[in-house]
Amino acid sequence: MSRKTVLAAALCVAAALAGSAGAQQQQYIPLISKGFQHQFWQAVKAGAEQAGKDYNVRITFEGPETEAMVDKQIDMLSSALAKHPAAIGFAALDSQAAIPLLKKAQAAKIPVIAFDSGVDSDIPTTTATTDNKAAAALAADKMAQLIGGAGEVALVVHDQTSRTGIDRRDGFVDRMKAAHPNVKVVSVQYGAGDHLKSTEIAKSMLQAYPNLKGIFGANEGSAAGVVNALRETHRKIVVIGYDSGKQQKDAIREGIEAGAITQNPVGIGYKTVEAAVKTLKGEKVPKVIDTGFYWYDKTNIDDPKIAAVLYD
Repeated sequence: MSRKTVLAAALCVAAALAGSAGAQQQQYIPLISKGFQHQFWQAVKAGAEQAGKDYNVRITFEGPETEAMVDKQIDMLSSALAKHPAAIGFAALDSQAAIPLLKKAQAAKIPVIAFDSGVDSDIPTTTATTDNKAAAALAADKMAQLIGGAGEVALVVHDQTSRTGIDRRDGFVDRMKAAHPNVKVVSVQYGAGDHLKSTEIAKSMLQAYPNLKGIFGANEGSAAGVVNALRETHRKIVVIGYDSGKQQKDAIREGIEAGAITQNPVGIGYKTVEAAVKTLKGEKVPKVIDTGFYWYDKTNIDDPKIAAVLYD
């Protein structure tokens, strides 16, 4: 073998070893979300992956098929922790069920970054989320305004175990009681964020309350279900949704849905990974990272600022 060939081979081996070392040095940060069934989570995933590229960390993103699968999410969290990640992002379906596993993460010195939905614990370094109570209070104000300040309204909420479900329900109901005493909340029901289940719930509400003036759908699947119920029953009431997605956007353009609150899902994903990286570097992060929310309806749905936080 010539001297030139030996040198070239040595350089190739050195490059391969350097590349391998670089790959090993890349920190691993898994994100366990509440589900995959909504476009919202795909947008969160896109933001997390962008931050992974920007900060040179390896990201994985997974969640159960539906937001009713608390046990499956706990299994995913357990599996992710078994891989000894540098840090972990977690959006809890149940604000208490995951606490024993989060204590294990704490004992193993794996920083936990909560996103979208927090847990009833101070273990997470921070929570990247929407101020759901404030956002739902705005939805209540819009509802009251659109129904003329009086009448019966109802809520279809995704669950009563996650922080988002609890806060959106309470934010809406509490604001109605405090600021709009002539508006009566006659029913709050839970459809697991499933549009088919939420459709049946909304149809039952429309039948049970013939004078119902409005329904608030507290997430993408809930709102889509309410819209479907109106399409099937040909009833006309005020619908206010939460999140985005093609069904809601189409319903708003058609006038079936009055408007909705949108979060900033790409920002939630990005800020979760960014907070994990900062925590690993020993930088201080705030206990809550408020990623913002916006009201949109057919008057501003195409505004560039609003369009940037909507998704199909």
